[in-house]
Amino acid sequence: MAAILIRLAQNEAVPSLVIAAWRLTIATLILLPICVLRHAEEVRQLKRDAWLPAILSGVLLAVHFAAWIASLDYTSVAAASALVATVPLWVAIASPFLLREGLTRATKVGIGLALVGSVLIAANDLGGVGQNPLLGNGLAVIGAIAAAGYLIIGRKLRATLSLIPYITLVYGIAAITLMLAAIGSGQPIFAYSPSIFALFFLIAAVPQLMGHSSFNYALGYLPAAYVTLTAIAEPVGASILALFIFREIPTSYTILGGILILCGIVLSSRTNDRSTT
Repeated sequence: MAAILIRLAQNEAVPSLVIAAWRLTIATLILLPICVLRHAEEVRQLKRDAWLPAILSGVLLAVHFAAWIASLDYTSVAAASALVATVPLWVAIASPFLLREGLTRATKVGIGLALVGSVLIAANDLGGVGQNPLLGNGLAVIGAIAAAGYLIIGRKLRATLSLIPYITLVYGIAAITLMLAAIGSGQPIFAYSPSIFALFFLIAAVPQLMGHSSFNYALGYLPAAYVTLTAIAEPVGASILALFIFREIPTSYTILGGILILCGIVLSSRTNDRSTT
């Protein structure tokens, strides 16, 4: 739903950076009272050497959303969603070195299938769909790389923090980063109608608090590469929704890519189930 809700806000001339800033700010404001009332002691006991990774994770999350949401200004929903879904590629490359989490052969094949599917979906845009597809696709890839770094750091931090304190801290740092960037670039923060703020709330409540927080919960129990793999399904869902809402008709590339993505997810999830039983 994220790409669809964001595109709706962009169609009302809301700057991408402002959308990203309010997404994280509203999510943080919802979480903050829960964190203060139930987890204040856990935050106080957080070791000093954990704060720098937490800050870096929040900044990377801010870069992820700033780049990916901006990509939707220049390219299609299908292409932006497909390219930002290459997160597992970057996580898989880095995990053996940073997390010492090996990948089975079947998981590598699953990631490969899913990534090929994502590239097929994005390939449709290389012919010139969108205002500036090259820029849009590049921003989506930058968003994917930033998200990979954020999730790798999160895998380590979740070993020392429970879910609510972790996401409150990281979302809060990302919110501050994005708000400062939006204000510093001279973009209006409050000059929007109630319907636009309703969109901001939906973006924060559904894709952020339900979607992203689910990934962060899973990071406490599963390898980062496997957690990110499930997110590759996003281009499929986003493309289907874009068909009905924006009349973006999927091409044969999109259909074939979606099939490969789903096959990759099934292969890797079946492998993970066998390896953990």
